[in-house]
Amino acid sequence: MQPTPNLDVNQLSLHKHSADKKNNHQKNSISNINSIEGTDSDQVFASSLTALELDLVNAIDRNQFELYYQPKVDAKKNLIIGAEALIRWNHPELGLILPNDFIPLAEKIGFINNIGKWVKKTACSQNKTWQEANLPAIPVSINLSASRFMEKDLVSSIQETLEETQLEAQYLEIEITETSILKNEEIVFSLLDELKNLGIKIALDDFGTGYSSLSHLHHFNGKIDILKIDRTFIQDLSIAKQEDANFIVHMIIQLSNQLKMDVIAEGVETMEQLEVLQNYNCNTVQGYLFSKPMPAYQFAELLKKQRIDPIR
Repeated sequence: MQPTPNLDVNQLSLHKHSADKKNNHQKNSISNINSIEGTDSDQVFASSLTALELDLVNAIDRNQFELYYQPKVDAKKNLIIGAEALIRWNHPELGLILPNDFIPLAEKIGFINNIGKWVKKTACSQNKTWQEANLPAIPVSINLSASRFMEKDLVSSIQETLEETQLEAQYLEIEITETSILKNEEIVFSLLDELKNLGIKIALDDFGTGYSSLSHLHHFNGKIDILKIDRTFIQDLSIAKQEDANFIVHMIIQLSNQLKMDVIAEGVETMEQLEVLQNYNCNTVQGYLFSKPMPAYQFAELLKKQRIDPIR
C-alpha cells in the first residue's frame, strides 16, 4: 500500500486520478465543491460538511463502495496464496476514486471506522462466497487504520463478523502500520495477542517507512506473523548494482526468517525485482508484475486457475 498523501479538498482534482473518466462531470475539480456553512450551533452534522464529504458519508448506504482484490503470489511457484482487499469508491459523477484520494477525507470527518467495518464484513462475506463456490481457500487481508485498531470493540466486532459470515479465522488477515503499533505499545501488543488467539494472522504493512528499524524487529517476535516490505525499497532492487535497497531488503528477509515471520514484497513490477527477491528467498510477492487489483468477479476467474504467471 502506498503512503497516503495529505488531501486538501480545496486543491486536489480527484478526476485526474480516476481510473474511469466517465463523463464531463469529471472535468470539475474538488475546488469547485463549496462548503455548506451552518447557521447556528444546533445545526446537524451534515450541514458542516462539503458536498464531497457528504457524498462520502452516504456512500455506504448508496452502495458506492467496492472491494478490489490483488493476489499475493508464491515467489517461486507462481501460485495465488492470498489476496489483499482494497477499497474503491464509485462516485456517480467523479467516477472511480482510489483510496489515497478519499481515505484522508474519511479520517478528517471521523468516518474512517465506518468504512473499516464495511470493508471487514464485505471481505469476509466475499471470501466465504468463493469457498462455497469451491474455489481454492486463501486468506484475504484487510487494512486497519490506527484509530480503528485502537477501538475497544475491535476484537468483538471481528468475532461477530466471522460468526455472521461463517468464515474461519485463518482466512482473515489484518494489516496494520508501524505507527499503529508504536503509539501505545502495551495496549497494542495485548490486542495483537487477542487477535492471534482467534486464529487471525497479523501483517506489519509498509515496513521500513515508519519509526522502526531492523534493530527493533525482535520486538515484534511472536506478535507479528508477516512483514510487508514497502515498495520504496522494492523499486530500487537491481541485479547489476548491489545498492542500498538490495542490502536493506536482504537484511529484512534474513531477520524475518530468523524470527519465523513470513515476508511479502509489495510493489513488484519487473522480472529483475522478482529475480532478486527469489535469490533472497522471499516468501511472497505482490504487485503489477502479476496483477493489478481487480473486482471480485474477475479475481474469482483468476483464483480458479490458482497459478498466475508474470505479465511480461
